[in-house]
Amino acid sequence: MVLPEISSYAFGKIMIGTQAFTSDLILFPNGKIKADWVRKQGHLLSFDDLDSLVLEKPDLVLVGTGAHGRMAIDPLLTEKLTSMGIEITAFPTDKAMHYFNQYRMQTRLIYACFHLTC
Repeated sequence: MVLPEISSYAFGKIMIGTQAFTSDLILFPNGKIKADWVRKQGHLLSFDDLDSLVLEKPDLVLVGTGAHGRMAIDPLLTEKLTSMGIEITAFPTDKAMHYFNQYRMQTRLIYACFHLTC
């Protein structure tokens, strides 16, 4: 399946295809979107925030860390994913959007998590 293209991103708003979202979200490899994604510790992404995703053994977890890159990645998350053979890549959300669009048509199983504000 080809994932939908992210057509634009600006602080607090992302367009996926023709749909606008104003809250953090997860984009699944099948094109499903989980809007209103909330982390247990606001600006820290931890393993507990993604535990259901990793059960599906993605090749890559792509993280948009916000307009100014303020969402941190817990080092334990990176360690656990790496030990499971899952790559994790994080960029400020505008760069993560471009990365996602570049790789969305590959056969890799990609989950994308986007923080839309700070």
